[in-house]
Amino acid sequence: MPHRYRRLRASAAIRGLVRETHLLADDLLQPFFVIDGKNKKEPIDAMPGVFRYSVDLLLKEIAACVRLGAKGGILFGVSRHKDNTGKYAYAANGPVPCAIKAIKKHFPQFFIVTDVCLCAYMGHGHCGIVEAQKINNDKTLPVLARMALCHAQAGADMVAPSDMMDFRVAAIRQALNKENFQDVGILSYAVKYASAYYGPFREAAHSAPGFGDRRSYQMDAANSREALKEALQDLDEGADMVMVKPALVYLDIVSLLRRKLNVPIVAYNVSGEYAMVKAAAQNGWIDERSLVLETLTSIKRAGADIIISYHAKAALEWLR
Repeated sequence: MPHRYRRLRASAAIRGLVRETHLLADDLLQPFFVIDGKNKKEPIDAMPGVFRYSVDLLLKEIAACVRLGAKGGILFGVSRHKDNTGKYAYAANGPVPCAIKAIKKHFPQFFIVTDVCLCAYMGHGHCGIVEAQKINNDKTLPVLARMALCHAQAGADMVAPSDMMDFRVAAIRQALNKENFQDVGILSYAVKYASAYYGPFREAAHSAPGFGDRRSYQMDAANSREALKEALQDLDEGADMVMVKPALVYLDIVSLLRRKLNVPIVAYNVSGEYAMVKAAAQNGWIDERSLVLETLTSIKRAGADIIISYHAKAALEWLR
């Protein structure tokens, strides 16, 4: 006799008992944009509800997230010091190292991941050293390694290179080990697509490329087999976890990596995905709470162990 599957959907209690995928506070990381100065909280027009914070006000935001159950976050530096060498990316008095030290002083158990990339520190807005309007992969590696080491020295728990240079994970792992930071982990943006969904982030970080685009180093949106190659190479070089970015239109890639790899998979629910939801919610077209929780659950169901999302703080409150 055919089964009456609706019996297992008849009430909230039974739906909860048989639910296959559970979204937890432990799954979520909130991104934070950090700027120089004091008493600064700058709104980001394309990302309603998201701000750039000076370190003193960032601590208040971290405190609010911790009260909601946040276990960690990822830091992005937004620099007013830009040149063509990226030297401020590894300045000990830069916004990210200062934020790390302050957070660890006040919230020692808060797990800090830091973005390692040069785009916000370069006058041209690209993710590496530029020569004759081309990215020099190998000359970029020592700068990235130095940036990661600076974050580790400040107290970061994990560094996350997002530049998409070849061999950067190996360069960073070697630099960290040489200075006795073997316990600092590496979350590699192994599968970072050249995506139109990054637009609001580039406004937030003042990191739009001044010429051309990033298609020569970020992945082609049409490719999936390449994603597995990138992830496997980064793991061979010493990455502890790998990321898929963006999340929603690449859930097939999240699922592919989950089937092939036995390491934690991170999915980044990026700025464009966030902005679309906020715009629709502000127009009254959607129920924001229901849509966000459904979206985050879908990312978890696809195979992500950790989700980076600008919705994380709100989701933590809703999950309570």
